[in-house]
Amino acid sequence: MKKTYLYSFAYILMAVLLASCSKKGNNPNVSSKTGYAYNQKANGGFEVKTKYRRGPAGTGLIEIEGGEFVMGGSQIDIPGQDMSQYNYKREVTVSSFYMDETEVANVDWLEYLNWIKRNFPTDAQYYYEELPDTLVWRRPLSFNEPYVNNYLRHPAYANYPVVGVSALQAERYCVWRTDMVNERELRDKGYMQSFAVINGTAKGKNATATPVQKPATPFNTDIYLNGQIDDKGKNAPQDLNPSATNTAAPGATAANSKKGPTRNVRLEDGVILQPFRLPTEAEWEYAALGLIGNTQYENINEKKIYPWNGLGISSARKNTRGLILANFKRSKGDYMGVGGSLNDKAAFTQNVRSYEPNDFGLYNMAGNVNEWTADTYRVATYEIADALNPFRGNQYENKDRDPINGKLKADKYGKPTMVDANSGVKQTWAELQAGKTAADGKAPYVADQRGYRDEQTNLYGVTTLVNNKSRVYKGGSWDDQAQWLNPAARRHIQEDESTADIGFRCAMTMLGSSEVRSKGKPQFSNK
Repeated sequence: MKKTYLYSFAYILMAVLLASCSKKGNNPNVSSKTGYAYNQKANGGFEVKTKYRRGPAGTGLIEIEGGEFVMGGSQIDIPGQDMSQYNYKREVTVSSFYMDETEVANVDWLEYLNWIKRNFPTDAQYYYEELPDTLVWRRPLSFNEPYVNNYLRHPAYANYPVVGVSALQAERYCVWRTDMVNERELRDKGYMQSFAVINGTAKGKNATATPVQKPATPFNTDIYLNGQIDDKGKNAPQDLNPSATNTAAPGATAANSKKGPTRNVRLEDGVILQPFRLPTEAEWEYAALGLIGNTQYENINEKKIYPWNGLGISSARKNTRGLILANFKRSKGDYMGVGGSLNDKAAFTQNVRSYEPNDFGLYNMAGNVNEWTADTYRVATYEIADALNPFRGNQYENKDRDPINGKLKADKYGKPTMVDANSGVKQTWAELQAGKTAADGKAPYVADQRGYRDEQTNLYGVTTLVNNKSRVYKGGSWDDQAQWLNPAARRHIQEDESTADIGFRCAMTMLGSSEVRSKGKPQFSNK
């Protein structure tokens, strides 16, 4: 009996040893190519995030698992109307991404305006240029004057979609939101000093040894990642570079000072969020359709012509039967139904969380307001665009750096200044330096076969004003009839124009695995 136990113990021990040996080559803390351990100050301090799990993105975003779909395939034929200018059916694939659950609301834009007024109180031009054009409500033969003054600011419309904003304003909002969210993440998690500390209101154990000077310019993600913001909180990462001599920033807690040299968070740490941006037209159409709810084993059980199933535009459920499923007008004069039994319950816009979300969980992907996309409009874009993440509108720019010290040049608002890209490939060091110092500069790099240089376009034998500033918008609105609720429908206006029926929502690139949820799905076992 004892001998049996002894043999059993020997087998177990041997199995453990073999298992440990087999794992040596796959040790995530050691380079599989050089054998050097990561995150060790003694051997060079090369830092690696050995455990990374993709967490939730910024506030308000929904995960959209990408995939293949027929772009333009949901189009409906309208008798007597040429739909060819709106749709070109083509199989494409969209990478996984994030998208706002709702449209950006008035209260969200007022937060933006308040930030501008607080940080740049004497810059009247900055504030004015970010004001929505509330005059979009004025119509010569309609009494809409009350909305000119009330729609943006009155609390009755706080959670209604912001309108009167151009695509360019929407893109600037995305940039601002990126910096706001990243700064909050860094300060809340202690990588930077907390808001209480920099505002001088921290007390007790959170109080700092010496006063912290409030930043002269607002936080910017790129400037911070380039090491040009010296603000390290109690949880700032330790700098494992053997030559690092910097000490904790002024105002750091005593505990943080004992840590030794600390550093800013880097992109490699996986803390910084990707930039908010407008969705591409392909992303928007894919997200609006929400075919994930109709898919089983790669088979789409039922196609859609709206963000919901079926050919109808009203609810079939018992408790909501007959109610219109989106905010639009049923006929040229019917905006909300009959008094006493209102149907979509909205004469113009409605709360951004109205009606039922689609299968991705996104609200108002049809109706309420049309939404800006990032794409430049051309009729034939999807005949020639790439099959993976099709997009038209790339205007390549680089951050302007000092050629000597590598610091980013910033404008008066603390944002990096951008310059036109002058190469489609990585330049040699000599070319790069020559480009920095050349008196006459270099011509900007322009991608071939994208049509960005044709300031006028020929449509149906007629020269039109479709140009590089023509921007795609989609979705249909409170002022549109049902045909425009189809996700494949596309229209355009100039990117610096605005209307009372166009708003927007933000998107964000998803990094890493394309599969959003792996639990319960078959997987290959990778050792």
